[in-house]
Amino acid sequence: MQEQNQQPLMKNISCWAMLGWHSYFVGAASGSLSTLATFPIYKTIFRQQLHAFSITEAVRQLYHEGFHRIYRGVFPPLVVKTLQGTLMFGTYHSFYGFLSTQPLGSGSRRAIAGLFSGFLEALVFCPFERVQNVLQDGRKVQRFPTTRHILTTFHSYPLGQSFSLGFYRGLGLILIRNSLGTSLYFALEEPLRSSFTQSLPVGIPAFLSGSISGTLVSLLLYPLGILIANVQSQVGRQETLGLLATMSQVWEARGRKARLLYRGGSLLILRSSLTWGLTTAIYQFLSKVTS
Repeated sequence: MQEQNQQPLMKNISCWAMLGWHSYFVGAASGSLSTLATFPIYKTIFRQQLHAFSITEAVRQLYHEGFHRIYRGVFPPLVVKTLQGTLMFGTYHSFYGFLSTQPLGSGSRRAIAGLFSGFLEALVFCPFERVQNVLQDGRKVQRFPTTRHILTTFHSYPLGQSFSLGFYRGLGLILIRNSLGTSLYFALEEPLRSSFTQSLPVGIPAFLSGSISGTLVSLLLYPLGILIANVQSQVGRQETLGLLATMSQVWEARGRKARLLYRGGSLLILRSSLTWGLTTAIYQFLSKVTS
């Protein structure tokens, strides 16, 4: 009798494992393709976050740096988003499968699985985001012309200073942002997609659900993203500020106006809509054709 009860459990575990591995591969493809398509928009938003520029000022700065530098710094986010898609979708489905044995509603399972998935993302990808933010800061082009120069500098710090000066600077903020963001994305995306399925052509529901959920999450967490960009772009003991000092610097740079914390928000809507829409649509499409 005990063996009979164990058989369905082992079968479920096997199914979850197969779904998890499949989700890893499909997530990698969707993350990389959407990143290449939207990187110039992302870089413009980053300059607005860092310098409190208008769109015109950010585009002008990138224009003066030259077209050949528009994809400067693309390698870290490309690696990050490819691995992020791999980890986000794969671990989400693994956690969701595990939680399916618990007495929880589907919405709670999606939210909790997304929370755990986002937490793991932050731990793994904080060093990549740190390097990316330094590379994209126009003030550090001469000081750090290549990724190798940044890596050499960070490797020179003692292990104990990794969280204040090195690769893991800003980890706590990223843990909060990724955990909340991933949880909200998965909690919203599937119900939205289901509501669109009956009235729209194939592929459109996935794009719309990803666009809407991704944009809402991005707007909600945008001020936190500004703080992360400013915290992680600081390099060296003399330049590095504490969290409260950085928050004060960001607030002062925006003239003590809360609405300017959303400077770059218009481009963020466009980028988030495209990125999450494409990522979700590509993921759903590849999931069906490779299943």
